Amino acid sequence: MTSGRSLEGRDAGILAGIFPLLLLATSVAGVMLGLAGAVLALWCVSEFVFFGRGTPAPFAPPRRLVTHGPYRFVRNPMYIGGTLILAGAAVFYKSLPLLGYTCLFVLASHLFVVWYEEPTLRRTFGHEYEAYCSRVRRWRPRVGNGGKAWGDSRTR
Repeated sequence: MTSGRSLEGRDAGILAGIFPLLLLATSVAGVMLGLAGAVLALWCVSEFVFFGRGTPAPFAPPRRLVTHGPYRFVRNPMYIGGTLILAGAAVFYKSLPLLGYTCLFVLASHLFVVWYEEPTLRRTFGHEYEAYCSRVRRWRPRVGNGGKAWGDSRTR
């Protein structure tokens, strides 16, 4: 017989039962993150096509400034969707290198937005884009707006 606390008998059985559940929970969390990111990214693409009359690609950009759908809440939801997809994969595969890649994607996206996308949108859409920027944040959505459109005169 051993003295003190050891992982024998019942304690070992409890841990053996919990460990697979933790693995399953992280897998499910990874899938949910990835699915949320995919839905968000596809929603953004549909807004570009149907409202903006263009695509996310620089060679066929939208002809109208897209401020509907997820763009009501944050200016760059497509990059957020991509980040969620990568983060979901990192969680699902329990991969630190993939998490590191996700962090690099966030940094590269931010730099691309600040140095290329925003100046291009300012040149293309002028005052309309400036007004949009004053109402909607770049990365963090505003909360507590009661579901009204951002910039709606009734929300101020």
